[in-house]
Amino acid sequence: MAQPEKKLLNTLNGKIYEAPPVWMMRQAGRHLPEYLELRARAKDFLDFCYSPSLATEATLQPIRRYNMDGAILFADILLILDAMGRNVRFVKGEGPQLDPASNAADLDKFPLEKLLDRMSPVYETVSRVKTQLPPETTLIGFAGAPWTVAVYAVEGKGGTDKSVSRLKAYQEPEDLDAMLDILVETTAHYLKAQADAGADALMIFDSWAEGLAEDSMLRLVIKPTQKLIQRVRELGVTQPIIGFPRGSGAMLAPYAKETGVTAVGLDTALPVKWVNEALPTGFPVQGNLDPLRLIAGGDEMDNRIREIKSALKDRPHIFNLGHGVTPQTPIKNVERAVRVIREI
Repeated sequence: MAQPEKKLLNTLNGKIYEAPPVWMMRQAGRHLPEYLELRARAKDFLDFCYSPSLATEATLQPIRRYNMDGAILFADILLILDAMGRNVRFVKGEGPQLDPASNAADLDKFPLEKLLDRMSPVYETVSRVKTQLPPETTLIGFAGAPWTVAVYAVEGKGGTDKSVSRLKAYQEPEDLDAMLDILVETTAHYLKAQADAGADALMIFDSWAEGLAEDSMLRLVIKPTQKLIQRVRELGVTQPIIGFPRGSGAMLAPYAKETGVTAVGLDTALPVKWVNEALPTGFPVQGNLDPLRLIAGGDEMDNRIREIKSALKDRPHIFNLGHGVTPQTPIKNVERAVRVIREI
């Protein structure tokens, strides 16, 4: 008996569907009551991420509820910095905080084998999820991009204007480049471990790509991502890789062409007509509904979904959001969105 097709994985490999496959960033999270119940069992967020039984259940919850075409590993991009001894903690109402890294040596205190072993519960989660997913569901592993993780390392927190990191890039370019190189090597092995554990595809989140000048974008985002993907391929990983340089604007085009990514995620601000003009024919994309439309729901949401589908109908397209699902999103609106996305 033939196995059901993995529409999302096929799309990454260039297939076009009239009704695109769908998953949503942060689909596992605080808008789900079952997630909140699960989260309460862990002593803190890091404990949650490092508990394969809890992380597996969190990954599977939106698949059971919405029958998404993709399941994304439940983890966090800061686990690498936690493994590097940066004392990562998540403060309620303030987000992630960590001990800032003054220089590259602060990120290079432990051998690679120790860092990878510290993150081994993540690989176990991937293996567990893989055995429990429906055969048609694509499992996506992920990591933070070198620049985004470096921003957290330098600033010691998120939600900043990245001025400290950008000044370091201008004033201490060699040290910042050394930081990026350390993160490239560690992240490459981390992604390989997820691929070996059963991930069908991988995603690189560059959440802080926004607001960079053209030369900085090339040096801090595109070049390190290119190095990362090259290293991942050297390690024998063949799975498709989605890059998401949020806020990259017109620099999305060179990012897509130069980094070696298989597909790009589109943030909400990117005009889909421009995407079609800027990216090569047949290049897969993922995106890009405004998450706030999921809160609003109704005809406004439905119409925008149909507009995005129509605009991207001639290229491989995975329907997603331009950013993550927010905690106040009504479940009924997600259900409705998935129905509209799957209309033919």
